[in-house]
Formats: sequence, structure tokens, C-alpha cells
Amino acid sequence: MKKKTAPEASTEGAGIAGGEGQEPEAFRCADLDVEECPYYLITRVSLATTAALKRGFVEAGIGFIRPAYLGSLMSLWREDGLKMIELGRRAGLEPSTMTGLLDRMERDGLVERRPDPTDRRVLKIFLTEAGARVREAVIGIVDRILAVVFSEVGADEIEALKGLMRKVLINVREEKVDESC
Repeated sequence: MKKKTAPEASTEGAGIAGGEGQEPEAFRCADLDVEECPYYLITRVSLATTAALKRGFVEAGIGFIRPAYLGSLMSLWREDGLKMIELGRRAGLEPSTMTGLLDRMERDGLVERRPDPTDRRVLKIFLTEAGARVREAVIGIVDRILAVVFSEVGADEIEALKGLMRKVLINVREEKVDESC
């Protein structure tokens, strides 16, 4: 019986596009060194920060707040009563993802959906009293955790990192990367 092996990986047609003047080695993971693989580094930072935020929320007695809620909560704290599609755009989430997220946020008593009085086909999302009340505690925890996460990183480096992450997000949004992979 012939032994099955994994097929050779190819980047051809896989939605991978390098920026002009980029050396492919800068974003390749072929040498299997996880400390040099951008995907691994991005994922580890995200997972570790998310875990720290979860712990912070639980320790503060607001464990019903999930890090996944932050994009929506921050958008609603800035402007309450957004249309669901606009809230998803601001939070960077697809409509199908927003529906489940809002179901959980509604279950946790943070938001409520109301029909738009000018167009009943449209739902607007509003903070509940509880959703508005947790703002200061949540922001305080997020600020405290991020201060620890970035404690050895200078302000200029943080600004450069934010600019870099925005560029990466634009690349993903412009479908330079096939997200169905």
C-alpha cells in the first residue's frame, strides 16, 4: 500500500501578493522558525492579549464582557444607535459574524436591536443602560492591559505598528488575500 504524503504547498494562485520592493523572505515561514513567521507572531500577540483582557474583565467582576465585543462597544460608546451594517463596518466584521455577536451581546444585556423608525427593514443597535455603565471599567482594563503589553515599546514604535497593521488590514480588505482559505 502506498504511503500518503502531504501535497507540496504552492503559493501560486493562493491570493498571496507581495508589496512592491518586498523581499518574499520577509513574510515567509518556510524555514519553520515560528519567531520569524509574521502569521505566528500576529496570532500569538492577539491570543495572549485576548487572554489577558478576559482575565482582567473577570477579575473586575465584568466577565460577561468579551474581548470580541470591544469593536462594537467602542463604536457604540462613540455613537449609539448605529445601523447594524454600519456597526459591522466600523467593527470590521461581516454581517453574518455581526448577527451572532449581537445575539451574544444582547443575551449579556449590553445592547438591544430596534427597528429604524424611518425604515422598518433596518435594525439599529443601541446600548442598554448596562452597556453604557460598563464603559469606564472596560476602557480602564483595556488601557491597563495594553500598558503592560506595550511596556517595553516606545510611543513611536506603537504608532508605527498601528500604521503597519492598518496597511495589513487594507490588504486583507482589498481581497489581496483569499479569506476563504
